[in-house]
Amino acid sequence: MFRMKIKKENILQKNSTVPETFILLGLSEDSNLQSALFSAFLTIYVIILAGNLLIILLTLADPALHTPMYFFLRNLSFLEICYTSVNVPKMLENLISGNKSITFFGCALQTYFTFFLGGSECFLLASMAYDRYIAICKPLHYTVLMSPKIYTFLAVASWLSGFLMSFGHTSMVFTLSFCASNVINHFFCDIPPLLKLACGDTSRTEIAVFAVAMTFVAFPFILILMSYAGIITTILKISSSKAQKKTFSTCSSHLIVVTLFFGSACTIYLKPNSTYSPNTDKYLSLFYTVVGPILNPVIYSLRNKEVKGAFIRIWMRKSFG
Repeated sequence: MFRMKIKKENILQKNSTVPETFILLGLSEDSNLQSALFSAFLTIYVIILAGNLLIILLTLADPALHTPMYFFLRNLSFLEICYTSVNVPKMLENLISGNKSITFFGCALQTYFTFFLGGSECFLLASMAYDRYIAICKPLHYTVLMSPKIYTFLAVASWLSGFLMSFGHTSMVFTLSFCASNVINHFFCDIPPLLKLACGDTSRTEIAVFAVAMTFVAFPFILILMSYAGIITTILKISSSKAQKKTFSTCSSHLIVVTLFFGSACTIYLKPNSTYSPNTDKYLSLFYTVVGPILNPVIYSLRNKEVKGAFIRIWMRKSFG
């Protein structure tokens, strides 16, 4: 029945340059899996919200965590809550209702906020790498080089960069004509599958999208690599292996998050559109839309003695007054 509905809508809109709706096929078309997928992703979504909200509350409640590193971590946790909320609730709605349609305007909004928050995360992770670089390589100048004015500016600049990048990306794609189909083989409105639905020669748009992605994905990633090159160089100069391990542990959590996020993002967006593989790319997208946000609280809490210490102190204050 649902397949017939998709076919009917697709025929009705086949000659339309601006379709009223798109169809999101999701992760699987198997009707027997819909309930299981709904339960799994609902559980994951609740854990993401609870875990990241706990990080925000802990770092706000404990004065010992009022430092630049945890200021950036609060921003990252808030961003992850927003980022996941752009795509997962719509996916859950489609899974439970069986109606996988999304309006043209809704699709444009989803694309905009996905890239707004994704671009912001790129630069926020670069800011966090810079913070670790200053803390390890220039510890005597840390309070000057990472003053409240500077780290607030870096956070604001990260959010603003994502806003500007997303506006350009979304405008380039949604001003195209869509006449081939309105069926998107993805669980959210992503740019690569949308470009496949566009009419005519889209090579210029593909080049422009690639150039913007290079700027807002590759540039922060290069900054992160430069920061870690300096960090590793400094660590290697430390004579004690125990001190080396302790120093590196202060940025290992961030390095894990960077690897997960940029690894999947670069694989999807920094490659020619001709090599686009819908099934592969939509599963890779799970790494930065779902896997990363659920792992961040785990990585930053279980591997971080200060966060665990803050949790214990707050729990003891609540329990014993």
